[in-house]
Amino acid sequence: MARNMGRSWARTLTARSGRRPRSRRREHSRTTRGWRGRFRRGGPRTSPARRRPWWLDVRTVAAQVFILQLVIVLLLIGASLTTLLLVSRHDTTQEAHNRSVAVATAFANSPGMVAALRSPDPTAILQPKAEAARKASGLDFVVVINTKGIRLTHPNPDRIGMHYIGTIGPSLHGHTLTETIQGSLGPAMRTITPVTDSRGQVVGLVAAGITIKKVSSLTNREIPILLGAAAASLALATGGTALVSRRLRRQTHGLDPVEMTRMYEHHDAVLHVVREGVLIVDGDGRLMLANDEAIRLLGLPPRPEGRPVTGLGLDPHIADLLSSARAVTDEVVTTGDRMLAVNNRSTDRDGGPPGSVATLRDSTELRALTGRAEVAQRRLKLLYDAGVEIGTTLDVTRTAEELTRVAVPRFADFATVDLAEPVLRGEEPFEVTVADMRRTAIRGIRDDHPFYRVGKVFSFRSSTPQAWSLESGHGAVEPDLRRATGWQAQDPETTARVIDYGVHSLVTAPLRARGVLLGVVNFWRSERPESFEEEDVSLAEELAGHAAVCIDNARRYTREHAMAETLQRSLLPRVLPEQNALDVAYRYLPAESGVGGDWFDVIPLPGARVALVVGDVVGHGLHAAATMGRLRTAVANFSTLDVPPDEILSHLDELIARIDQDEGIAGGGGLVTGATCLYAIYDPVTRHCTMARAGHPPPALVRPDGSVEFLDMPAGTPLGLGGLPFETVELVLPEASHLVLYTDGLIEDRSREIDAGLELLREALSRGDRGPEETCAAVLDALLPTRPSDDIALIVARTRVLPADSIAEWDVPAHPSEVAVVRAAVIERLEEWGLGEVAFTTELILSELITNAMRYASGPIRVRLLRVRNLICEVSDSSSTSPHLRYAAATDEGGRGLFLVAQFAERWGTRYTPGGKVIWAEQALP
Repeated sequence: MARNMGRSWARTLTARSGRRPRSRRREHSRTTRGWRGRFRRGGPRTSPARRRPWWLDVRTVAAQVFILQLVIVLLLIGASLTTLLLVSRHDTTQEAHNRSVAVATAFANSPGMVAALRSPDPTAILQPKAEAARKASGLDFVVVINTKGIRLTHPNPDRIGMHYIGTIGPSLHGHTLTETIQGSLGPAMRTITPVTDSRGQVVGLVAAGITIKKVSSLTNREIPILLGAAAASLALATGGTALVSRRLRRQTHGLDPVEMTRMYEHHDAVLHVVREGVLIVDGDGRLMLANDEAIRLLGLPPRPEGRPVTGLGLDPHIADLLSSARAVTDEVVTTGDRMLAVNNRSTDRDGGPPGSVATLRDSTELRALTGRAEVAQRRLKLLYDAGVEIGTTLDVTRTAEELTRVAVPRFADFATVDLAEPVLRGEEPFEVTVADMRRTAIRGIRDDHPFYRVGKVFSFRSSTPQAWSLESGHGAVEPDLRRATGWQAQDPETTARVIDYGVHSLVTAPLRARGVLLGVVNFWRSERPESFEEEDVSLAEELAGHAAVCIDNARRYTREHAMAETLQRSLLPRVLPEQNALDVAYRYLPAESGVGGDWFDVIPLPGARVALVVGDVVGHGLHAAATMGRLRTAVANFSTLDVPPDEILSHLDELIARIDQDEGIAGGGGLVTGATCLYAIYDPVTRHCTMARAGHPPPALVRPDGSVEFLDMPAGTPLGLGGLPFETVELVLPEASHLVLYTDGLIEDRSREIDAGLELLREALSRGDRGPEETCAAVLDALLPTRPSDDIALIVARTRVLPADSIAEWDVPAHPSEVAVVRAAVIERLEEWGLGEVAFTTELILSELITNAMRYASGPIRVRLLRVRNLICEVSDSSSTSPHLRYAAATDEGGRGLFLVAQFAERWGTRYTPGGKVIWAEQALP
């Protein structure tokens, strides 16, 4: 504001009067009198800046001329538009008439029209042609009608075969009829013309129509031109009037003499009270005006106006800047003990007199405050970024690396983090000393640094600032490492290389969280010439304090994760049991962010069968791992009952419901345990596989030819919900096929949907003929995420089939005399197998089992011998009553049979089948 007022005053004074400005004392006096006189007369008059624009003041000549021009142009535009619209309406109607007549006549006289109408199916011939003609001509419809008024074609096929709605009488007599109708989209033009044969007989009609508003005429295209011309006329009228008004106002400055005098006094008063120095220099380099503030800031002599700028004793830089009229903005110039912000602008840019106007602002104190504020702002930004970027993961090493990444290069040129050995293992560092520190992270502006490499274990000497920081719990600074003899004593050879490298300053801070010292962080400077100071210690402590909390959180998580993973691995099978039904390979990978409750198991069952189990407990941590252990133990116990998979899942469902009830009561309610499970039983004798699942992903079956199939079986509800039964699916598996069981952590990830995971699994399983181990490796290579968010359990089982020469079966008639026959056959088969040593024991066991079946059961009896890793004797009957082992008294005549079986067999038991039961006994092979 001061610069503009000064320029106005200078222009008026220099260009018109040519006299030098009055003294400041007289100017102030006259200004005061002017203000008093104005307020005595009732206040100041309206300033020119508050006057209304010329187009709002109808009393001016410019406004009256503008209004007259505006009325004339609007009248011309209205008349032209009315005429143009009337002409456009007539042309549009005529164009619609001509187009409909032309299309209807052309289509009616097209070659083959008469033959098509007399054909057995005219619609099939004419419908495509009519639609093609309609689309090519842009009409709304082209319809062919027979002489009875029935539509043979129509754009809507549903209306073919219906009566045509309209006047067709004249056309049936050979006349072409054109009429205007009211269509669904507005007024339309319709033409009906006859189709005649060579004898002039009407054989059909063609109707064509178009909505009038779809026809664009030349007149419609002239409307934008007319409107553009009208807008240009208005713009020219407005611009011409504005130029005339501007010329008049420039000549008079929009003021009368009294107002101009008052403005001069007002500007002169303001110019000398502002707190910015104002200097006006003419084109010859002479000072025309200097207000009080400029004289004070530059130390000018009294009455400097009219003298050359170079002769005022100013600083050479300021004198050169003012005399050259060079445009600058907030250029800081030092003069004496002051720092001035200078702005310099030319006065002749808009046709004014030659010269320049400069403003001066004292920024000495502001500059110092700004510098300190910028430093504080950078530090606050650094601390804010540290709060966001440090601690993004629960990994001790990564958190240390994030600390160095934040500090370099904004605070230091290099940063190193050294942690105590127990911290890296997740253990509680009860007392951190200068010994056993490991270099955990290092980062710098260059990679060829001379510091200890990551992984090196070393100890700080007591004379080093790091040792003092660890002992005192506070940060320390070494401004000049060349003079730091205590630090150089740590490792003279290495410290010499550090100094030769150019590192000259160090600040160190302890990593302390919850009263426990975890390590130390060091910040080094080499490229920056300024050394660390005492005030940098507080910033280093702030960074170290936040990072220490994050490192301690990661340490605690590492400890809990290791405990949970150890517990979980201890609850999972370490060695798979020996069995003859399947070749099994497995993989288990815990989640990176927390151990879950995934588990698997391989359980041998009687009759050379094997059960495969895979499950997933909801949640992560120790609770999920403990629940997984309970479920795995329960599955192993329930498997001894030898019941179908759906009954196993029902037992597990009840168990989880009891766990929820017990833990909910103990924990005050709100604790819910959930799990999914898949249970499958494979029989290598029959190749039958029965399975059921409770909310678990479906298994994959890889057939010997490489085809992959995700088995379609009822999903069931997750365990713990209760209320719904589980369903068992039975299928026959080809020999050497692969049954793949897995948990959802394999196919589902944060960046991948389940469907995409299943497709990747299909591709990984279908690549070539591989064994279970190679298949597991290929699946993990294809689907394993970089950072697994959930546990992964995978089982790949290749099916075997028990050879026919290892199986012997006999049907036993229900008569006591047949027992001896079966015994003889069994002994003969055992001799063939080379198992004559166990013939007597086997004979005894089978005699007792067959006799019991004949005595207590009914229906057919069947005996089966299986030679696998042991000898299995099975006797099946149609009874569902299971025998019980009891101890007979000395006077009892019976009750010793099953006791003898239990004594001679390693194991024995009963399993139920849909048709009865099977009593089995296993013996070790010699």
